[in-house]
Amino acid sequence: MTQEPEQAVEEQDARDDDDAYALRPKNVTAILYAVDTDDREQLVALLEPLHPADIADMLEQINAFDRMRLIKLYGKEFDGDILSELDESIREEVIRTLHPEVLAEAVRELESDDVVDLLEDLDEAQQEAILEVLEDSDRVAVEQSLTYPEYSAGRLMQREVVMAPEHWNVGEAIDYLRSTEDLPEQFYHIVLVDPKLRPIGNVGLGRLMASRREVLLRSLISETFHVFPVTRPEGEVAYAFNQYHLISAPVVDENERLVGVITIDDAMAVLDEEHEEDILRLAGVGEESRLSDTVLETTKQRLPWLAVNLMTAILASIVIAQFEDVIAQVVALAVLMPIVASMGGNAGTQSLTVAVRALATKDLTGSNVWRIIRREGTVGLVNGAAFALVMGVLEYLWFGSAVLGMVIAAAMVINMLVAGLAGIMIPVVLDRLKIDPALASGTFVTTVTDVVGFFAFLGLARVVLL
Repeated sequence: MTQEPEQAVEEQDARDDDDAYALRPKNVTAILYAVDTDDREQLVALLEPLHPADIADMLEQINAFDRMRLIKLYGKEFDGDILSELDESIREEVIRTLHPEVLAEAVRELESDDVVDLLEDLDEAQQEAILEVLEDSDRVAVEQSLTYPEYSAGRLMQREVVMAPEHWNVGEAIDYLRSTEDLPEQFYHIVLVDPKLRPIGNVGLGRLMASRREVLLRSLISETFHVFPVTRPEGEVAYAFNQYHLISAPVVDENERLVGVITIDDAMAVLDEEHEEDILRLAGVGEESRLSDTVLETTKQRLPWLAVNLMTAILASIVIAQFEDVIAQVVALAVLMPIVASMGGNAGTQSLTVAVRALATKDLTGSNVWRIIRREGTVGLVNGAAFALVMGVLEYLWFGSAVLGMVIAAAMVINMLVAGLAGIMIPVVLDRLKIDPALASGTFVTTVTDVVGFFAFLGLARVVLL
């Protein structure tokens, strides 16, 4: 059957939309061909239209040998923004590959927060090499930021801040902006400060440009204004940005003096990293897992969690071993056991995912935890009853035993109820104990559902059938 031209165009457009922001394989092939033929002019022409984030993605996707050759051939065109977009797992390798002069020029282009992010994971010798190429004022600012706790607002902020005295009017602010040569490349607010450099409010650029010159800046202060101390954890900063729809916010030192500003792009990057870490932890593959990792690195990250899973599987097998006599006499039990355990495990994972996500976003609190626990328990009970009916009928049609059908139905209800409760309660308890629920919950929930599922099914079978 021939496809209509309009339908073919629509399907192609849909595919293009799906890949709208992905690197096309033919582009990567063309870039690697330019590297293979040592054609620097063609390489620069191919990379020039690409955003630094796309170039960083490509460097992460190709192998280490091609990456080294591309960087060396690209030479002085290498943009500092590419470094800030690179995944930490290969950033150090790229820095080692860059010629010192190219690295120096690339780093000079970056704002202070990007330089701090760049330096955090490097060894002392590499840090010193990069700091040496910075101007004295920039070096002092970066070194001071590095003294703040890791994963804090002090590390996340940029030192380039546009500030104005609280008594200025719009005209004075505009004249200042026009005459200043070292403004940040991007900023969203002017921070008003008192004589002691303490921030008292933000003035958005939109309101500034829409007001007459004689209007006082104090009258244009934004209603939503949050100030973060340098020691505030970056996760809490990112949560506040997301919760209160902030665009930028000042950061103050221990004396409440303005020392920097955090912008929305950096806050959202933190949220993205935390979500990614939670997903990796839930899957038990290690929070540092990356596509660019080697076989050895990936194996080392996953092996411990597989070992933990092995121990939980052995525990479930020990439970099964207690009912060898029942299984030997009713072989159908061996066929049906995986169904009970699998349904409980999936139900527990559903509740667990909801709980971990709610804890991360601070939606699950002491005020609503018991309501959510009751809800998940009820959902587990209802789902258990529904699938118990299905499995009871299916078992009767399969094996012709009404009694065995009632046994698996009862076990299904018990396990689904326990799975729903375990999936919500285990993360909550771990969170109260200051243990990352994303890291440890999966193992506990799987163990509980397997053990309870096998014990309920085989225990009921022993009581009823023997």
